[in-house]
Amino acid sequence: MKRSGPLLTLLAGLLVGLFMLSLNATTGEKPTSASVKPSAGTKASTPAQTSAPPSPSASRTAVPEGVYTGRTDDDSSAVAITVRDDKAIAYVCDGHNIESWLQGDVKDDGSLRLTGKGGASLDGKVKGTKEIRGTANVGSGSYAFIIGKAKKSSGLYRANSTVAGAKIEGGWIVLPDGEQVGILKRDGKPSPAPRIDPETGAVTVDGQQLTARPVTP
Repeated sequence: MKRSGPLLTLLAGLLVGLFMLSLNATTGEKPTSASVKPSAGTKASTPAQTSAPPSPSASRTAVPEGVYTGRTDDDSSAVAITVRDDKAIAYVCDGHNIESWLQGDVKDDGSLRLTGKGGASLDGKVKGTKEIRGTANVGSGSYAFIIGKAKKSSGLYRANSTVAGAKIEGGWIVLPDGEQVGILKRDGKPSPAPRIDPETGAVTVDGQQLTARPVTP
């Protein structure tokens, strides 16, 4: 009976060993602490990823292409602005001896900054979809204006030619009511421009027929 103790201990050890071998064969090796995966209910912590917010793009107020015509607020002169491909050309004219051609870009916010000879300038901005408001500075005068998008009967025209040896330069603004404001220069000397046919641009200067053409940038 005294020897039964060691035998029982040996048998118990064998049974435990067989049990562990059977367990490993069924479930695989017991994972170590280094390979333990988080349970489904626990999310592994990851470094927070931050990204810079997209920079806001400049708002754009598109100026519809076309010609805008009208008179200055003091009714002393006419203004025409033609817009195409973010470019603009303007003509300011009193129909007697004051005129200026200006040009420049149309900015993303719908504003215009045009410049011409002799320090002339025009600042304007689109209002809505059919109107431009602004101020033209020509010579010693400053002229505020509100002009609308022209219909087919109105527009901006220009002619350059030579008649009887004289250099001819003409500019015309045809207003919505059919009124025409323009200056014709003969070798640089200004005078009121003769009427043109808005449909064809035909105009007679000193007995010779010329063609005034629509102005685009």
